Amino acid sequence: MTRTRKDNSPQNDDVATNQVADELESNEPQFEVPEDKSGVSTAPDGEAETTPQPVTEVDVESIPAEDSTERTAESNGQIAALLDQVAEYQDSYLRAKAEVDNIRKRAETEVANARKFALEGFIRELLTVKDSLEMALAVDQQLDSEVDNSGVSEGLELILKQLDGVFSNFSVETVEPEVGDKLDPDRHQAMSMEETQDVPPNCVSKVFQKGYSLNNRLLRPAMVVVAKSPGKAAGKG
Repeated sequence: MTRTRKDNSPQNDDVATNQVADELESNEPQFEVPEDKSGVSTAPDGEAETTPQPVTEVDVESIPAEDSTERTAESNGQIAALLDQVAEYQDSYLRAKAEVDNIRKRAETEVANARKFALEGFIRELLTVKDSLEMALAVDQQLDSEVDNSGVSEGLELILKQLDGVFSNFSVETVEPEVGDKLDPDRHQAMSMEETQDVPPNCVSKVFQKGYSLNNRLLRPAMVVVAKSPGKAAGKG
């Protein structure tokens, strides 16, 4: 009996070892690899495994030709409409700029004229004073031959020179045509006409009163007499 137990003990140990190994394998936990929607699977050790996704290619030939033509025509129409708007805005801008420039130029002209002709009314009043002084000087010069009164003439001449200097400082010029000058309707006013052979027709034969201008603007025309051709002599009876 004792021998038999000794002979069978190694075999019993092997059987027991195999049974323990089977039990360990059957009790080992099983891990499943979850897959997310993005196509990336997670391994048991936490590392991400990427699953290649199939690349979809667009088949250009599959797009209908009519759709492509319609899209091109629509794009061209939009571009044309935008270009028309740009041209319209540019035209409006140029018109507004031209109008502003015209307003600015008119304003500058008006300001300049206001400065030039601000004294127009005052100068007109002084002209009558100057006329009176000149007439007084002319009368006094006629009386010098009869009465020794040269002091008055010298005083009047001095006053007239001072007045002429003031007129010159403010751009007041004298309009005094010479005898024989052609009549200028813009600067001369014909008071009458006389027949004469000494002066050509339609020319100044006498000057009644001098004229004046302020900054080339006529304040008063010169009063003149205009010459005309003499009439035919009467026939013998």
